[in-house]
Amino acid sequence: MKDFLALLNEQRWDDHRYYHHCRINQSLHLLSACCFVVAYGLLLVDPAWSALLAWGVSMTSRQAGHFFFEPKGYDHVNQATHEHKEEIKVGYNLRRKVVLMALWALSPVALWLQPGLFGLFEPATGFGDYLHQLGLLWFWLGVGGLVFRVLQLAVIRDLRTGLAWATKIITDPFHDIQLYHRAPLQLLRGERLDPALWPRADGHNAGNGEQTA
Repeated sequence: MKDFLALLNEQRWDDHRYYHHCRINQSLHLLSACCFVVAYGLLLVDPAWSALLAWGVSMTSRQAGHFFFEPKGYDHVNQATHEHKEEIKVGYNLRRKVVLMALWALSPVALWLQPGLFGLFEPATGFGDYLHQLGLLWFWLGVGGLVFRVLQLAVIRDLRTGLAWATKIITDPFHDIQLYHRAPLQLLRGERLDPALWPRADGHNAGNGEQTA
């Protein structure tokens, strides 16, 4: 258990230091995390509506932060290129996320063009039924994406790495709230990049004062 927790903390730290430099991204992650917590509560009521909130708000805001606001040049603080970070990413890197988000975006189109989706559901009798069926599709897409990557990591690395990553993903909303609850205020103060994760003009890391050049 001690080794598992150490691996979990390592994955969390790598994710934060490599992929959350921008305060806009951090703020979007805070929004995403709060909505995910509500979605977790909705799971006890209706998984379909939980998935609609999780995918419709939480995932879109979270991934928008990564795709549109994170710096993708050379990471001087971590001495790593963007390509290197993508290569060693444990979970879904940007390339894998494109595939996952494409499946998410195509799901409502497929369900609309093929009511019932080839017998998977009874054809929807109204827009409410359609939304409920879409929510169930998105719910199983999320479960499938999680399970698929765990099994993939078990093959290319080991099962413990996959389970640690799954634990990280499930608990990320609570961890993100802890990490980024001040990000919107810091952004309003004009702090675009997290000083602990970005070098100053003099080549030093403002967060810990270490040389980055």
